[in-house]
Amino acid sequence: MAAIDAVLFDLDGTLVEYERSTGQLLDLAFESAGVDPFFEVEAYLDRYNDHLGPDTSVAEGRADCFAAIADERGRDPDLGRRVAEAFADERDHARVELLPGARETVDALAEDHAVGVVTNGPPEMQTTKLAAAGLADRFETVVFAGHDCSAKPDPEPFEVALSDLDAAADRAVHVGNSLSSDVAGAHAAGLRSTWVPAEAGVEPRPEPHHAVPSLADLAEPPWR
Repeated sequence: MAAIDAVLFDLDGTLVEYERSTGQLLDLAFESAGVDPFFEVEAYLDRYNDHLGPDTSVAEGRADCFAAIADERGRDPDLGRRVAEAFADERDHARVELLPGARETVDALAEDHAVGVVTNGPPEMQTTKLAAAGLADRFETVVFAGHDCSAKPDPEPFEVALSDLDAAADRAVHVGNSLSSDVAGAHAAGLRSTWVPAEAGVEPRPEPHHAVPSLADLAEPPWR
């Protein structure tokens, strides 16, 4: 098996997470909008990606998502849009924190690998998170999938990152917490995958090449 020259990272849930969870913000949004809660956070997370696109902002996609959920549940879609507006007012993309081992792992791997980020999300939002987490200058390339190119798990964002790094797919690995976008996308692009589970006990499908409990465990990379 070829040696690894390049390491790509997912951002949300892999390197950083919001200080306040999506569920907490949704509760605040219902309260602020003066609307009785009519859906749980799981409904939002399940449907959110259905309303995103290259020409759709995060706020627009969320508003469309909340309106669609409201309509499906017999509510006025405008109620959903009011809640989405309140949610946007509460969300601060600078209020993120590094996950354990993130900075140390990136710095250690950067000593003998080219490193980059492939993240689903608009440039302004994701750049704010990288800066707030102190990671803005740590990577040789950042690809905003779904905006610069197709969203993960499409292979295109991985191919763009590898081109920027002048690296070959069979000599690269992608590190992420999502089986459906990170692991599946890496495999579609011909990269090896390293999965950092968001929770224990999840059956990995598709099966990653490597799985580690936390980023700190990559101090000794499993691909060596």
